[in-house]
Amino acid sequence: MQIFRVGLIGLGGMANAHVNGLKSISNITISAICDVQPSALVKFGEQLGVPDEKRFSDYRQMIQHPDVDAVISVTPNIVHAEIMKACIEARKPFLSEKPFTMTLQEAEDVKAAFDASPVPSMVGFSYRYTPAFRLARELLLQGKIGKVRSFSVQYLQGWGSAVYNTPFLWRFDKDMTGTGTLGDLGAHMIDLAHYLIGPFKELSAMMETLIPERKSLNSDEFVKVEVDDFASFQARMENGAVGIFQTTRNAIGSGNQHEISLFGDQGTIHASTVNPDQVIWIHVDETTGEIVEKKLNVPGRLKISQWEDFAQLLAGTPGDGLPDFAAGYENQRVLEAIIRSDALKTTVSVADEI
Repeated sequence: MQIFRVGLIGLGGMANAHVNGLKSISNITISAICDVQPSALVKFGEQLGVPDEKRFSDYRQMIQHPDVDAVISVTPNIVHAEIMKACIEARKPFLSEKPFTMTLQEAEDVKAAFDASPVPSMVGFSYRYTPAFRLARELLLQGKIGKVRSFSVQYLQGWGSAVYNTPFLWRFDKDMTGTGTLGDLGAHMIDLAHYLIGPFKELSAMMETLIPERKSLNSDEFVKVEVDDFASFQARMENGAVGIFQTTRNAIGSGNQHEISLFGDQGTIHASTVNPDQVIWIHVDETTGEIVEKKLNVPGRLKISQWEDFAQLLAGTPGDGLPDFAAGYENQRVLEAIIRSDALKTTVSVADEI
């Protein structure tokens, strides 16, 4: 069995999820780490047994190291594009966190590099691996609710609500993120719709900064927030289905509530991270004509982690539905259309030029 040596860039909070996820993957080992914080390099280096000479503050040096076969990038949005381009240049497969890039122009630059020299790649749309969403996709493919006419998606978290006095973290810094809730949570909503329904055609959006100032991490002063706390939009998909989307980090009581309802000619499907191992399927019984509601448990064969899929990608056998480079690029096109629609206060086509 071939062992793939992975370099991990970015040792913040999300890095723990990747480290823990990789523990069960027998053919991947973390051979190098990278972060701008020396203390993080010491902590993770000791935890993972990575020697000093493979602890890097410069991601380019780590990517080019001969003992790194592939890269996992878990960084703030501002460096996503440059890290992907560095991986492409070095011919190293990668898994990059979402959103794909800060802007569509960055996405176009990365795409040009990728088209000229493609490498196996994956974007961290981790909710494709929520068992309930995978079962929902299978039910749709089996025609269990017929043609999907409409759907609704929401992704709610509560940690940004005023009652918590959340300070000015990097996720509120436009220079670091590009957008706020839209790129953080909204990108997952967009990808879920891509995964279950298909491409977007046009949309109409609204974005709002609910809390205009937040306390600085370094002083008692308040800092202006220039990114969105709330985003909503309605969309028409290429296949004719219409959907409603909303996301916010200001929903008290919502820890991590990402869910979708799909309404078809023959029934309805509800799936959510709140109950990730079960799907609600509602349909009309062909014999009695009565409404039947079934709670379907997700079978084990549909349970796979993104790290398992990444390992399969490295081995040359990517799984069905893996969120690849194209998924990241198309996601960024929709994000740009949402920003454009909000600015123009009108419906826009996703295919429109920048």
